[in-house]
Amino acid sequence: MSDTAAAAQPFPAAPLNLAGLNRQHVFDLAQLPPEVKRTLGATDGYRQLILLGHGGRQLWECVKASGIAGEHPIDGFCVQTVARWFAEFLPDRRYRIVYPGEQTVGLQQLGKLAGWHQPSPFMVAIDAKWGSWFAYRAAILADSDFLPFFPVDRRSPCETCPSQPCIVACPAGALTGGAFSFDLCSAYRLSTGSRCASACLARNACPIGAEHRYDDEQIRHSYSHSLAMIKVYTARR
Repeated sequence: MSDTAAAAQPFPAAPLNLAGLNRQHVFDLAQLPPEVKRTLGATDGYRQLILLGHGGRQLWECVKASGIAGEHPIDGFCVQTVARWFAEFLPDRRYRIVYPGEQTVGLQQLGKLAGWHQPSPFMVAIDAKWGSWFAYRAAILADSDFLPFFPVDRRSPCETCPSQPCIVACPAGALTGGAFSFDLCSAYRLSTGSRCASACLARNACPIGAEHRYDDEQIRHSYSHSLAMIKVYTARR
């Protein structure tokens, strides 16, 4: 065993898993590509970046049980969970949460480096285990000394999907021809009587990780925010 590995602090994953933040990845900050590192803001004094995500329904259940309300209860719950985690396991270490936050962090690039992010026709990241039912929830700069994680080695399940039910299920025809059309998707979502106003029928049709599908309440919560963003974007065009 190398001296670095011997000195590394064990990563306390169990409390995060119990809180629904069941996807974790530790990056050596110095090894991140410059274009990704630039999205993190000031990194002086920090050695690592901890990426947290969730897969499946447990996080939403924990958020509801916490009683946290407001426009972004998931963000609030995750920030509280991270604060408790550091207070218990790394009380003497500096950290800074860069996501959720005001700056735009390269989450998809980090997801690709962690092996979490594979593209899908419906423009939501997909994973061979979780399907599309996972999300990035926190990115934290820390002066921790965990052993950096190896990336997950999973190929995109879309590459071997023969029927591509997501393309057929899209009522807007936004996936036809293999290229996603934001204009067709957003126009249909904003239309009167749209069946995709509070969900994505293409995403729901994907069989990968179907057992991890969010419950209807969480789906409505998520898609209400994306619909609001579409309305703002189209109003500015």
